[in-house]
Amino acid sequence: MKDSQERPRRGTPDFQLLILTLLLVGFGIVMVFSSSSSVTQFSEKFNYNPFYFTKKQIIFAGVGIFGMFITMNIPYEKFRKLFAQVFILAIILLMIVPFMNKINGASSWLQIGSFGIQPTELAKITTIMYLAALISKKGERFRDLRTGYIPVMVIVGFVAGLIMLQPDLGSCMILVATAGLIILAGGANMKHILGSIALLIFGASIVMGIGALWNKISPPTVTAESGSQYQLARIKAYIDPWEDPQHTSYNLIQSLTAMGHGGVTGTGFGQGIQKLHYLPNAYNDFIFSVIGEEFGFIGTLLFLLFYLYFIWRGLLVSLRCSSAFGTLMGVGIMGLIAIQSFINIGGVTRTIPITGITLPFISYGGSSLIVMLVAMGIVLSISRESSLPAKQERTKSVVVKEESVFERNNRRNRHM
Repeated sequence: MKDSQERPRRGTPDFQLLILTLLLVGFGIVMVFSSSSSVTQFSEKFNYNPFYFTKKQIIFAGVGIFGMFITMNIPYEKFRKLFAQVFILAIILLMIVPFMNKINGASSWLQIGSFGIQPTELAKITTIMYLAALISKKGERFRDLRTGYIPVMVIVGFVAGLIMLQPDLGSCMILVATAGLIILAGGANMKHILGSIALLIFGASIVMGIGALWNKISPPTVTAESGSQYQLARIKAYIDPWEDPQHTSYNLIQSLTAMGHGGVTGTGFGQGIQKLHYLPNAYNDFIFSVIGEEFGFIGTLLFLLFYLYFIWRGLLVSLRCSSAFGTLMGVGIMGLIAIQSFINIGGVTRTIPITGITLPFISYGGSSLIVMLVAMGIVLSISRESSLPAKQERTKSVVVKEESVFERNNRRNRHM
């Protein structure tokens, strides 16, 4: 009877969420092959290897899945203490990265041999964990402006400022929006939130005004184009793509052409045209355009529905958690995925200006894929704790039933 009365320490991870994550990663690998093979097999730069990016993506996925299974088996409450060291490391890397070489007007990478690390990806996750720990610790005090809200906003502003030094407007937007979601879920005073939004808009307007004035006084050379000019060019391309179709609007026009060419049913897997030297970075920032061309409106709609269900499942698991820390961390991670997906898809479909952000789990990229999978391991760890009460209740009912049968048999033996 003693063994039957032992209750399980932890529940099982959410099987649906685990399978959905693996299916997304698998689909991403397939689309990386489709969008890159036709270019790499005819390029000396890639050793004429059609699997050049696909092999790397498989390695990244393997490392990420390994990390996911590790974090999935760590009780999520332990991340209250474990995240601090990683958060400090992310801050140090963010301080170093602005001094690296610029690519497309921004210095976002740290190169270690042939492997590139994007510290911003690590900073996003560690900031989520930091905010979840800080807000859950403050409890009701979080609603107080001076002792609760302002300290949290200082952390967000500090990390966002370091990201803007690169400059990386897209990642900064994602971080701020995700932090806003966590703060809202944490029960912040709406007056404080609205005041922060107004202050953010006012500050951004001042910075953009000063930047425009400075460019008029001291215009930069063509070879030393500033990050602000690069971002302004993207906004102009969004407003009127045909103003400069061969330069600033080229990527957007090719993306829209791909989506239009796909029509209702698509050209078929691997049969897309725009990825053939027309659409730059087809396997990275614009991979959704390849999906739209090859699978058409119907295929794209099914993909989006699948993606939405994945995000909904992760949020549901997080909201079921009895711990405020677990709920805020899970909501933050799934919110990050949802916001980044919206910004990527919105950019390539001209819903919002292009920001150069990858599509989570689908686009080619080591840092993004590995960090996202490790983060999903945390959500799966939360799901294990969320499923524990139900599992314990089932175990309790079985134990009670066994005890009642045992007592009934004893009574029968005594009567006999």
